[in-house]
Amino acid sequence: MNDRTILVTGGAGFIGSHVVDKLVEANNKVIVIDNLISSSTTYLELHIQSKLITFIKGDIRDTSVFKNIDESLDYIYHFAADPNVRESVLAPLNSFDHNMQGTINILEFARRKQVKGFIFASSGGTLYGDVESFPIKESDLLKPISPYGASKAACEMYVSAYAYSYNFKAVSLRYANIFGERSNHGVTYEFFHRLKENPNELEILGDGQQKKSYLHVSDCVEASLVIADNLNTQSKKYDYFNVGSEDWITVNDLAELLEKIMGLSNVMHTFTGGQKGWVGDVHLLLLSIQKLKALGWKPKLTFEDGLRKYVNWMESVQ
Repeated sequence: MNDRTILVTGGAGFIGSHVVDKLVEANNKVIVIDNLISSSTTYLELHIQSKLITFIKGDIRDTSVFKNIDESLDYIYHFAADPNVRESVLAPLNSFDHNMQGTINILEFARRKQVKGFIFASSGGTLYGDVESFPIKESDLLKPISPYGASKAACEMYVSAYAYSYNFKAVSLRYANIFGERSNHGVTYEFFHRLKENPNELEILGDGQQKKSYLHVSDCVEASLVIADNLNTQSKKYDYFNVGSEDWITVNDLAELLEKIMGLSNVMHTFTGGQKGWVGDVHLLLLSIQKLKALGWKPKLTFEDGLRKYVNWMESVQ
């Protein structure tokens, strides 16, 4: 995907900013909208200063933000969302407002602009909920167990409806747990900073046996771009892909690997107890990526190699 005009919502955030980097490298004209509630322009600053991108500070829940975009658009990457699964249980209307209302607004804008393609950052684990058979295939039922997961499922239905109703190609990226440089949330981020504060003891939510799949952000971005490049050749107006790895690890083993990388030993683990870390937690997650691999993509980094890169980055920004 090159020499196109592309809008990226949430483009100052973790995954979004990495995608913007790659789109700029490919000589695309990139417009970024971000409300900067949970991010900053730090990772976009060089692009902004060099006028390689147009940055708009705004919230897609406010439709007036789109008045600043006069250009015709080829594609929209929609990453803007409230990503907090745990908080969505405590404040479900907030999750609905950010994720559902924001997505409807950007889909309406896509319709008016007559875009060629729409790429939606969805969710893997929270979309499928508690599953008994693994790995989870895209054809498995959606059974979200958190308001966040429900909002992503509802968004997917609207993305599909708009694609078929208004004649553009669309795809949902059902991400596993994505980690890596620029991330400021997630279990690896939280464990690293807790261990920096107290290298002798680490509290783990639940029983530590939650077992999940993780994917480094570099592999995630490459997969996302491969899927987007495939939009024009896909026969369906709307499609969806799991984006993850083929292995999984328990939270307790993840903590021990992190401690090893950080050079720590004899760290005492305490557990809050229970099968899940919190209400709405999907405690088992392994996505099938056979559909994505058929496009010629596969992960390049092992979890350990990705974790080492992430730890090195977190050490450098301390």
